[in-house]
Amino acid sequence: MDKNSKDDPSGTDAQGQWDFWVDRGGTFTDIVARKPDGTLVTHKLLSENPTHYKDAALQGIRDLLGLNPNDPLHTGAIRAVKMGTTIATNALLERKGEPTLFLTTQGFADILKIGTQSRPHLFKLAIEKPETLYTDVAEAPERVSVDGEVLTPLDLETTRDRLQAAYDTGLRAIAICFLHGYRYSVHEEQAAALAKEIGFTQISVSHHVSPLIKFVPRGDTTVVDAYLSPVLKRYVETISETLIPDESTVQETELPSPKLMFMQSSGGLTDAALFEGKDAILSGPAGGVVGAVETSAMAGFDRIIGFDMGGTSTDVCHYAGELERSFDTQVAGIRMRAPMMQINTVAAGGGSIVRFDGSRLRVGPQSAGANPGPAAYRNGGPLTVTDANVMVGKLLPDHFPKVFGANADETLDAQTATVQFEHLAQTIPGTTSAYEIADGFISIAVENMAQAIKKISVLRGYDVTDYTLSCFGGAGGQHACLVADALGMETIYFHPFSGILSAYGMGLADIRTLREEALETPLTPDSPGAIGRIVDRLATKNRHDLIEQDIPANKTETLVHLLLRYAGTDTPLPIAQTSYKNYIVEFEKAHQARFGFSSPGKEIIIEAITVETIGKDTHVEENIAVEQNPKDSTPTTTRFYSQGTWHDANVVQRPTLTPGDTVAGPAIIIERHATIVVEAG
Repeated sequence: MDKNSKDDPSGTDAQGQWDFWVDRGGTFTDIVARKPDGTLVTHKLLSENPTHYKDAALQGIRDLLGLNPNDPLHTGAIRAVKMGTTIATNALLERKGEPTLFLTTQGFADILKIGTQSRPHLFKLAIEKPETLYTDVAEAPERVSVDGEVLTPLDLETTRDRLQAAYDTGLRAIAICFLHGYRYSVHEEQAAALAKEIGFTQISVSHHVSPLIKFVPRGDTTVVDAYLSPVLKRYVETISETLIPDESTVQETELPSPKLMFMQSSGGLTDAALFEGKDAILSGPAGGVVGAVETSAMAGFDRIIGFDMGGTSTDVCHYAGELERSFDTQVAGIRMRAPMMQINTVAAGGGSIVRFDGSRLRVGPQSAGANPGPAAYRNGGPLTVTDANVMVGKLLPDHFPKVFGANADETLDAQTATVQFEHLAQTIPGTTSAYEIADGFISIAVENMAQAIKKISVLRGYDVTDYTLSCFGGAGGQHACLVADALGMETIYFHPFSGILSAYGMGLADIRTLREEALETPLTPDSPGAIGRIVDRLATKNRHDLIEQDIPANKTETLVHLLLRYAGTDTPLPIAQTSYKNYIVEFEKAHQARFGFSSPGKEIIIEAITVETIGKDTHVEENIAVEQNPKDSTPTTTRFYSQGTWHDANVVQRPTLTPGDTVAGPAIIIERHATIVVEAG
């Protein structure tokens, strides 16, 4: 049940209002809508189609409401819009964020450029230093010791002059990160006040953005937040202005304003006004993880590998009872220290460009995106994995959404894909057919995806053969059987909304708020008492945030984790709150599983504590609208080329299947937003 419909467990709405759950991906924007009668309907558009609409999410809402392009959206028909977006991710990938000033302690101007001095490629002769996001850097005369002693008071006048000089060059975003500022924040607060007086419009301070030890990742994360938040806020304002009427309109019509919420990288929803750049990097994929976990649980699967293959990339995750998060992440070459879903991404999506480089077949990492898209999208795009599936007969144009061409009403162009593959085959020595080439590209993509899954499972000590492959994303169904075979997995699960599960996950997700605090103290028998006091303080702030978002205190649940590590080591492991002895037992068990050894008796350090509070009043009845007479419901057959040979296959419409039905491979199962290929055997 939606947070704004607490009085009706059926999900119906007597006031005639809709809920919209949106995933704005790199290639497609997916929408799941709950109608006033409680039924769920879906919609899919290209994320970029400038000749037909400015924003895909808003256009999709208009389409489902049956509105014309110029009709207002704030008609009182919408109760809530919950959205995941790649806006921040794309800005980071394309380096199109806000020009930013980095203000740090005097003498540390180059700290982020120097970084951790790690060399990921030891034998690479041409060393490529990590790229910095900030445009300019300024130093503030100040210094606080590790114990909190003020060695050099902040020189306010000099700092003001340096900030004013940067402001005069046109910079409006500032990231403030001082040495030991995570614990002693007075100087950062004073500098932030100066920046506000001068007129900076985006001010990110490290003790708020990432209040944890380690100067470099804290600084990186603060810069990312300052760099991306303005971009994100502009998009949020665009959506808000269209959805939510201004005050004069509200007074005249008394229309209720829709609730606008966004998915955070940590897997929880938050009010649009609280959505920040550092929390938006995995906004879309996080919705997919929530959707996979919740729908798999409904089907009775509690240990899953989430496999989300979209148009631009493939995201994989591991779940065995609780959402896994990473606190140290590198995204697009930028280090970050913020809670994010532990998702491994590889550049192998349906839109990944395929090519022959003169010696071998290559898949990705470049993507054709939504515009121009794959060759079959009728927009002059290059050959991609999607085209390979069209070529071998695994994607049937007549059963694909008709969103292409000049009027956005044509299906895939199989002829163009075929001609280009035949031309490519002629340039590759020893090739027997274009089908062989296309099948080879698919095999490479499958291997890339299987390796990504091994990275988050097998290499961390988990046996994936006992797991279910929870498959979703528009392109996942064409590759799921091959990926499962490569990993030795025997069970694959497809929800009826598998093609748009990231959007569905927005509706299934809870509102969450998470706070962290650095401790850097040894674990002792007295630790649980001190931990309890910190938990009470942080949980109180979390509950206040949720009350502000209309979640009553009795509808919340708080989860606590300690980040523990052995003294002298650098990698903490999250351990759920428990007793002193159990902390040691659970940590050593986790350390053994992750690293293959433990060191009983060695001192354990509490690096930090995380307190997450969840608004637990979400419930969605799966009242899915099904086509009563699915198109071409009469069984048909087709042929597809896979693993070096041709196969005769049945074409089955999913709406015609009932629980208990068996479909033997080879077969192709057609859903409204996905195509599932059941391989031979």
